[in-house]
Amino acid sequence: MDGITFGRMSLLCTLLLWALQVCSGAVTMKVAPKVEVLKDETAKLPCSYTVLPSSSNTIVEWYIEEQETRKRVAFRSEGGEAKSDENTPLSGRVTIGEDFTLTITSVQPSDELIFYCQVTAGPAGVGDASTMLKVFLAPEKPELTKPSSQAISVGETTSSEIGTCVTMNGHPQPRIIWFKDDQPLPEVKDRHEKTYMIPSVVKEASGLFTIKSTLYMQPTKADKDSLFQCTVEYSMPGDQIKQKKSNSININLNYPSETATFHLLNNNAVKEGDTVTMKCETDGNPQPDFDFTKNGEEIIGLSGVVMLKSVKRTDTGVYMCSAIDFDNIDAELKGEITLTVNYMDPLSVTPVEPQVVMLGDKVEWQCKTKASAPHTVQWRKGSEVLSQDGILSIGNVSYDNAGEYMCIGDVPSVPGLTAEASVNLTVKGKPMIEAPVVGMVGKEGDMVTLKCSAYGYPAPQFTWNPSGKESVSVEGNKIVSTVTLQATAEVMKNGVTCEVANEHGKDSKAFQVALIKAIDNANRADQQQGGSSGVVIAVVVCVLVLLLLVALIYFLNKKSKLPCGKKDKKEVATGEVNNDIVVEMKADKANEEAGLLNKRPSTEQ
Repeated sequence: MDGITFGRMSLLCTLLLWALQVCSGAVTMKVAPKVEVLKDETAKLPCSYTVLPSSSNTIVEWYIEEQETRKRVAFRSEGGEAKSDENTPLSGRVTIGEDFTLTITSVQPSDELIFYCQVTAGPAGVGDASTMLKVFLAPEKPELTKPSSQAISVGETTSSEIGTCVTMNGHPQPRIIWFKDDQPLPEVKDRHEKTYMIPSVVKEASGLFTIKSTLYMQPTKADKDSLFQCTVEYSMPGDQIKQKKSNSININLNYPSETATFHLLNNNAVKEGDTVTMKCETDGNPQPDFDFTKNGEEIIGLSGVVMLKSVKRTDTGVYMCSAIDFDNIDAELKGEITLTVNYMDPLSVTPVEPQVVMLGDKVEWQCKTKASAPHTVQWRKGSEVLSQDGILSIGNVSYDNAGEYMCIGDVPSVPGLTAEASVNLTVKGKPMIEAPVVGMVGKEGDMVTLKCSAYGYPAPQFTWNPSGKESVSVEGNKIVSTVTLQATAEVMKNGVTCEVANEHGKDSKAFQVALIKAIDNANRADQQQGGSSGVVIAVVVCVLVLLLLVALIYFLNKKSKLPCGKKDKKEVATGEVNNDIVVEMKADKANEEAGLLNKRPSTEQ
């Protein structure tokens, strides 16, 4: 066969194959390229197709691909019954609907596979398309732990373990990011670097991932207060990237001391009786041992702290602390505190003993003290301030002046530094009874209780006339005698007399006893009398107003300024009858009215 003949036969075969393909028809597929679902939820994988020419024996089959081999999991013929295959990873969890959608329940990470929807349509041929199923589960919150080894020392030539971060049960595989003071650290796996991470990944039998990462560093002194944290970053459906943060840790870092400080921990000025705490510390770690002195003499301290309980003024002085750090032997580690203990001497009051003076006499006290700072001295009785200069002088003493007086010393610049002293004043003199109060009874014969209150020193003796059941009590500067007796007719008439007496004289007062109804009636009578007086006043005012009105009318009439002028008066004088009433006006009558109003008759009349 020559070349020309071979070429013609090849062309003919090509044309025949093309014609066969055109005439045999085609299957067109439509599926979702990717379906995303959370673990344990239900996934739906849609599949639709068109067949040209149409076929009555079309079959739709779903396959999974495992180890580059396809394995059918479910199938259904058009118009027929859906069936699922046995002995597949999806057996019992997969169904195919009338629209050929594949439904998978209780999705697991192992279901993350490529699914193929295949359509066999007789003469139209076979078509297929693939869907990728993606399964997601958020990992647990990461836990960050510190190593159990001892503290890390600054200046070491090898990197030390800072912490280990672990997060569990995530899908797909998450990643861990390290942070120092809220700033992300670059991901470094090279162990020759000063800072690097060693990650590890474990895929559990469930298909979920456990991620672990250990951070190594060569920290400096600046890292002593740094906070370290890790974050797990993971994917969720819809291309979401989310994060979960761990707890924070700091590192136990050893570094040499450079300076020392000595602090007084008391917030307020120190006063006698306080507890004083002083603390010495360096800027290194761990803290060295400290030595303490006061005014050059050694004193005892514990763990860098000196505590002085119930300090006295003799504790005032210069306190010093010192230490040696063998990691920095050249550093001068010293601190100093000048402690001042404020004080106030007990108050000195002159005279010291209680004072007893006669009514109307004069008394005086003087109060003094010394203190470490400017101070004030006040005299008070109760809450009333009587003196600001330490001298209390009372002239013309009365019974009200008797009682306790306080001298109070205070250092304003030192809160709580105060002192107090008290003195007592007793006033002697003739007894004096307070104004008596009327005793009230419902009816004659009832029992009545009366109180007689009297001032006086020595304490006066009480005599009631008539007498009854008596008791005596003290109320402040007063002596009070209370008597209970029967309100007889004589008592109701003459009252009861209280008499008090001591060596300086006597006093007496009469206490009236009255019926409650009588008092009420008297009050009502007063009210009625007040109402009657009001009526009388109102009547008098009305009469005066009426007289003024009559005078005004008369005056206007005389001036011919009223409608009823002289013409009208003449007609009346002639005896003209109007409505069967005769009115007669005489000159003498007019004069009498003018005299009544204290006015002279008009010269015009």
